[in-house]
Amino acid sequence: MVENFTQWDEYLVAEHELIERSMAVLKSCAEQIELDEEINLVQLGRSIDFLLNFGDKIHNKKEEELVFPLMGERGIPVEGGPLGVMLMEHEAERTLLGKMSFALPGFAVLSYEEKIEFKEEALEYLKVRAEHIWKENDVLYPMGRQVFTEADNEALLESFDKINREVYGAKAFEKFNAMVSEVEEGRQKEKLIEGLSYKEIDAIMEALPFEVTFVNADDAVAYFNRLDKTKIFPRTRSVIGRQVEKCHPEKSVDTVRKIVSGFKDKTLDKAEFWIDFKDDKILIRYYPVYGDDGDYLGVVEVTQEIGDIQKLTGQKRLLDS
Repeated sequence: MVENFTQWDEYLVAEHELIERSMAVLKSCAEQIELDEEINLVQLGRSIDFLLNFGDKIHNKKEEELVFPLMGERGIPVEGGPLGVMLMEHEAERTLLGKMSFALPGFAVLSYEEKIEFKEEALEYLKVRAEHIWKENDVLYPMGRQVFTEADNEALLESFDKINREVYGAKAFEKFNAMVSEVEEGRQKEKLIEGLSYKEIDAIMEALPFEVTFVNADDAVAYFNRLDKTKIFPRTRSVIGRQVEKCHPEKSVDTVRKIVSGFKDKTLDKAEFWIDFKDDKILIRYYPVYGDDGDYLGVVEVTQEIGDIQKLTGQKRLLDS
């Protein structure tokens, strides 16, 4: 059983309702384009993302890999029949969503004509998807109910649950609901890091294959990872709170000041150096850190041994030994 659902078709209809809620958001955004109003790009992006990554890659997957093949086995025609039409419409939806997803990052700089084209693609998607949902809810699923056995029903629900758990873990349907609510609210998703515990964040920082130091907006060292571990440049707790100028040789202080000044006035977006040290090549990079409001928060320094990286040739794929 998929959470609280006992019938395969009732579950898929419930997923359709989630999809329709996100479709309503996309429709609202599309209408704003037509009126040349300011668009909530976060909301627009979230709606397209949900329709693509849930509507297609989760919901349609259940139909294409499980429901439709079983219907074919039970005698419902595929080629030239209703299942063939459903598959064609899935592909049309997928193509339209792909176009919108590709155009979205540059939406703000699109010409008015290009935005209208985007709107037309959105409306075409909504038309195809709405008619598709109607056909499945009122025609195709009832056909399936007539030919599926109770054993088929249980097997489908079990397979639906397996797909959900493989991608989203336990209580996936609750998570789907939360995603749609977020789309409807039109807000930026909470910082992903808020979903991590302090213990997890600390463990991640310690697992990184390079050294990280953060100097805050007051130019004082506030954090570094790999405490009490061997480091390229030894550093102890006593450095915390020290002014960054006091952490560098006197001959490089002026350079440090220029870098920090450039980060603060946003005339510099990074600084990189590399040196030979202890029979290795050391890459040292500095990046400015800004808050969501653009305020300067400090500098992050990343120090990494790259000698072995420089020796890499060819390619090694993930599963290669």
